[in-house]
Amino acid sequence: MAQTVTQSQPEMSVQEAETVTLSCTYDTSESNYYLFWYKQPPSRQMILVIRQEAYKQQNATENRFSVNFQKALGDTAMYFCAFMKHTMR
Repeated sequence: MAQTVTQSQPEMSVQEAETVTLSCTYDTSESNYYLFWYKQPPSRQMILVIRQEAYKQQNATENRFSVNFQKALGDTAMYFCAFMKHTMR
């Protein structure tokens, strides 16, 4: 089965110090995988915000992966949710 990741909010505007919730949904039949949130500030490289392993359920439950934070001035960016299958070697 192919893995899919969907971000429901294409764009949002938040004032400084407001709480932001980024959410995405994912669909997979894999049991070993990672979920990620990245941010890409204007004209800069992507930066890892958080990584979640499949067996840990802090931020990923019922095929939803969310992260909350208070917006600071430097948080203006494009945010991306990503999925990666974990392969054992």
